[in-house]
Amino acid sequence: MPRPNLNRRQALLLAGAAVAGAPALAQKPAGRPVTVAQIVDVSAAQQDVSKDFLIGSRAAWQDINSKGGVRGRPVQHLTLEVDGTPASLRSAVIQVRDNPGCILLGGTVGDPAATGVARQLQQDGVGIAHVAPWLQNSSLDVDDRTFPIFAARQEQVAHAMKSLTAMGMSELGAVYASPRETALYREDLERIAAELRLKLRSYGGTTADLSALGQSLAPGTPAVLLFVGGTPELAQFTQGLEKQQRQRYLIALADVNLQTLMQMGAARNTPVIATQAVPMVTASLPIVRQYRDALSRLFDEPPTALSLAGFVAARYAYDVLHDVAGEPTRQNVLAAFQRRTPQDIGGYRVAYDPRRRSATYVTQSMLTTDGRVVG
Repeated sequence: MPRPNLNRRQALLLAGAAVAGAPALAQKPAGRPVTVAQIVDVSAAQQDVSKDFLIGSRAAWQDINSKGGVRGRPVQHLTLEVDGTPASLRSAVIQVRDNPGCILLGGTVGDPAATGVARQLQQDGVGIAHVAPWLQNSSLDVDDRTFPIFAARQEQVAHAMKSLTAMGMSELGAVYASPRETALYREDLERIAAELRLKLRSYGGTTADLSALGQSLAPGTPAVLLFVGGTPELAQFTQGLEKQQRQRYLIALADVNLQTLMQMGAARNTPVIATQAVPMVTASLPIVRQYRDALSRLFDEPPTALSLAGFVAARYAYDVLHDVAGEPTRQNVLAAFQRRTPQDIGGYRVAYDPRRRSATYVTQSMLTTDGRVVG
């Protein structure tokens, strides 16, 4: 199934090293610029996630620059594109390491890239704050240089399963979109299912024909299926699934964009529930209102949970940077984040636990069979 047309968004990935406040600035910052880097995986498997997340981050930094930057200093938002391979991730980390003006690495996206970058930073001993990556991997040991603020996969699955287990559900199907998802996430999901006392039955991960997989599921397959993969892959799977007569419910994680799924004409007869690690984009929280305002002024894009996550990631970085005493050097900035002081970002609270993880904040939306997204 073809991917949605992303040509307009691809233009947003150009000009990798550009001051984030490209539009006319209301209060043009006059101080020396500070550089914030963002590593973005633009591979075919991750581009749907990465482009929305990057739009939100760029909207935040442009909005911040239009209001004076960080204590009078403009923010130079450096975007480093990777293809998801270990070599490209290592090259991006080296560029960050060797850029003396870069004081922070923030909003690495998607999850495989965030995991790989966190490990590479540990391996190389790079002394820079890795702030608010899109780190969905709940198995990764977080060190004192990585600062996740979004609920990981474990919290998302637990939230989605809470009402189902209360109803007595004891079995769940897990559908993996490809061998890569199986290798990355199967161990994680099996551990989560065991903690929730759910029997987990796994499907897929060995074939590229997800439509055929959906069509071939036996009648005894669990009625609720957790799909591990991206939006186009989920669309393919539902095409085959809907050729069966048995009604099933699909649970997708925060990497799936329900609006895009709806535009692709998928899931017409299958309810899809997607978790998200941020508030609803229609919420009245101050951070969400700021996001909607900045997005409407700066980009011709509809609000989505993933671009809101990118916006929140940048605003968290800004809030901590704003309070750094003295010169915002790489060392001072890292020390400020290492204090892991609780922050309230316009109603989105960041508070770290002993595992150096933050945010069990999870909401969920549902794509109904009549094409509405509700939550």
